[in-house]
Amino acid sequence: MSLIPSFFGGRRSNVFDPFSLDVFDPFKDFPLSNSLSASFPENSAFVSTRVDWKETPEAHVFKADLPGLKKEEVKVEIEDDRVLQISGERSVEKEDKNDQWHRVERSSGKFSRRFRLPDNAKMDQVKANMENGVLTVTVPKEEVKKPEVKTIDITG
Repeated sequence: MSLIPSFFGGRRSNVFDPFSLDVFDPFKDFPLSNSLSASFPENSAFVSTRVDWKETPEAHVFKADLPGLKKEEVKVEIEDDRVLQISGERSVEKEDKNDQWHRVERSSGKFSRRFRLPDNAKMDQVKANMENGVLTVTVPKEEVKKPEVKTIDITG
């Protein structure tokens, strides 16, 4: 996390600078930080796959941004223990020896996201749709029946 340099004396202030090029590493003080960063490099698609999950009165809706991927490159699975898994692989662009790269920010590689679905999910009616690089997975919900209240007459 970067700090904005002070205008007086080159000291740094304690104000967060969101436009800094420094990268915040939340794992830097953990003992396994080296092995974690090796497992998930910064340009790994695994790290950068973003998914929104919203619940409407009728369904749970998941939206994943997967720009540049075709539906054939993405897999949506439901496991027995009520887990929704979205996975796939973004291929690495072929390099030509005559090309000179100035910056590589687009990610490539395998990605996988898993979500435990609630008990009210209708597992047999899940639908997935891919349009303009956005995957939408809709999981309908079972209607929750409100308990019927019956008034009992008191005798006596």
